[in-house]
Amino acid sequence: MFDFLQGYDVLGAFWMTVKLTVLSAVGSLVWGTLLAAMRVSPVPLMRVFGTLYVNVVRNIPLTIIILFTSLGLADVFGVTMGASDFKVQGFRLAVLGLIAYTAAFVCEAIRSGINTVPLGQAEAARAIGLNFTQTLRLIVLPQAFRAVIGPLANVLIALTKNTTVAAAIGVAEAAALMKTMIENEAQTLAIGAVFALGFVVLTLPVGLVLGWLGKRLAVKR
Repeated sequence: MFDFLQGYDVLGAFWMTVKLTVLSAVGSLVWGTLLAAMRVSPVPLMRVFGTLYVNVVRNIPLTIIILFTSLGLADVFGVTMGASDFKVQGFRLAVLGLIAYTAAFVCEAIRSGINTVPLGQAEAARAIGLNFTQTLRLIVLPQAFRAVIGPLANVLIALTKNTTVAAAIGVAEAAALMKTMIENEAQTLAIGAVFALGFVVLTLPVGLVLGWLGKRLAVKR
């Protein structure tokens, strides 16, 4: 029944998807947190930069961003991300593009969590001598992260599905292999079902676990 899978490294393709997702998720969380801090910063220049970045990037299709990292950064500006191998370079550039795009959504999720923290807590922190960075790091962000585990789970699930765009620059992840198999085999529906099931296996447990964790760690007001 599944003879059409022979000769294709389906598990390897999904492993590439997992690596893209994990590395992009970590980078997006770091960059998105910094952007959220900029958006609530008392420094006007940082607020303007954070606002412009989020509003611009969220309105650019991910495909264009991924193609820019390949055709723009690599081909025009010669950015190789420290890789001499074309496949490794494509992988790293895809991660960079996914981070740049996803961080905008992570930023907005975290900023919504920051808005749930009572203003009085920040004022109390300033009253005891904490500066903006200390207040954000010690008091505001820990509560904000607990409040937005659910929304961040949705961003992570969307990121997992968005990794399929990396096929546009030759990264051999699941969508790229599926395209190759459909071109070579006469089992379009079966191939589509296999890869759809693969993405469900990747995303469903993440959503369930993070949803449960969000309820357990929710800040009681």
